[in-house]
Amino acid sequence: FFAFSSHHNFTLTQMTKGTTSQGPKNYKCHVLCRRCGKKSFHNQRKVCASCGYPDSSIRKYVWGRKAQGRKTTGTGRCSYLKSIWKKQQHSFKSKTQPKTQKTVNAFVARRA
Repeated sequence: FFAFSSHHNFTLTQMTKGTTSQGPKNYKCHVLCRRCGKKSFHNQRKVCASCGYPDSSIRKYVWGRKAQGRKTTGTGRCSYLKSIWKKQQHSFKSKTQPKTQKTVNAFVARRA
């Protein structure tokens, strides 16, 4: 890019830091992580910056309390835990037959 000045007879070459220098930046360093789903998986290092995949333990630090709160239990659907919480309300009884109406009526009659 040449800038011509009306006061001087020489031309100036100007280095631009804006739009023209953003053109070559078309290489993706980070792609989607298969464990956390964020665009944090580094292509060359093969490690996720967010969850630490492929490391077996999830990446978390004590100094990142707010980040821990965003990732912890209860922030998602909890599809499995919902069923566990429901079972806990009924003391984990499974495959039991409900009491017949005859037995319930006899119990109520005895109490009265």
